[in-house]
Amino acid sequence: MAAAIEVGQQQRISQNIAVKEYRAELSPDDIACLQYTGGTTGVSKGAMLTHANLLVNMEQTMEMVEGVEKGKETALTALPMYHIFAFTVNLLGFYHLGAHNFFIPNPRPLTNLKRAMENYPITWMSGVNTLFNGLCNEMWFQDSPPKHLKFASAGGMALQNSVAAVWEEVTGKPVLEGYGLTESSPVITFNPLGKTRPNSIGILLPSTDLRCLDEDGNDVPQGTSGELAARGPQIMKGYWQKSDETAKTMQGDWLLTGDIGIMDKDGYFSIVDRKKDLVLVSGFNVYPNEIENCLAAHSGILEAAVIGVPNGASGEAVKAFVVLHDITLTADAIRIYCKEHLTAYKVPKKVEFRDDLPKSNVGKILRKDLRSEEMARRAAS
Repeated sequence: MAAAIEVGQQQRISQNIAVKEYRAELSPDDIACLQYTGGTTGVSKGAMLTHANLLVNMEQTMEMVEGVEKGKETALTALPMYHIFAFTVNLLGFYHLGAHNFFIPNPRPLTNLKRAMENYPITWMSGVNTLFNGLCNEMWFQDSPPKHLKFASAGGMALQNSVAAVWEEVTGKPVLEGYGLTESSPVITFNPLGKTRPNSIGILLPSTDLRCLDEDGNDVPQGTSGELAARGPQIMKGYWQKSDETAKTMQGDWLLTGDIGIMDKDGYFSIVDRKKDLVLVSGFNVYPNEIENCLAAHSGILEAAVIGVPNGASGEAVKAFVVLHDITLTADAIRIYCKEHLTAYKVPKKVEFRDDLPKSNVGKILRKDLRSEEMARRAAS
């Protein structure tokens, strides 16, 4: 009886709610949510995203995704909904499309995805590099990849060339890499289906600008690397109650991303690396992404992460943390392999083997945790 009374009360309350009145005082520029950054390079901050930021970015992204049909798509969501990409694209975007959306609360172990892939006609999925790499190393996935898949999309961290190539070999479909940040709701660039370029984050979304800047904030020549600065209707209002951090990141309408990138003559962008992750070896700039790409292409290596460590005369040295696929592989063999593919000063001076690498909740490898461990170990010794 008590339950019946409670239901009746809820029905009466819901009948008295006027949604139009609730929305009457809202404007597109009002804050819709405080979306916290992943904190992969520092302290997490609340990005103030407006209703317009989120809805416009959803429309911008859907404009770039060719071949999807309203009411006919089945999406697999392995990223948590609190991740900005899953929120804007998987939730808002595919709700807008009227798609079936299958949510995997925890993709670890990867066999948690097996039943959904076997029982439902998955046409689209999103993920990070580690997810695609892991799936391609699963025998059940190799034997029976999703038959209805149109494409997959990658974000959150750099998509390694070797992983993209193996994924397309296994599934017969491409991984479309895009680029964005929590502060940009998140998508800034995306690779159009059928016009994908390897090692590229694609072209600009509609109504979006992107510049490559030098240390003084000036535009660099085309084809030259510089810090990416973005402007568009998807850019946040600022950080919640952190005006100092907002001033460091926002220069007028422009968002300083902290990522080093390059634009080619056709308007395709590529990411070099995070500015904070740059390693200085004897005055030379070394970007961990390049070395990690090289290591990932080795058949005996499952995962790798690279950081800079103090090294006396040279300032810093390159150190690689490696998870092996072939347990007979030695550090010397890895260094010899790297010498065949990299300039000498980029070859890891030290190699440390790990059973696994520290990752965020969405599977992004956390270089900052490896740096912290390294510094703590050095301090203790």
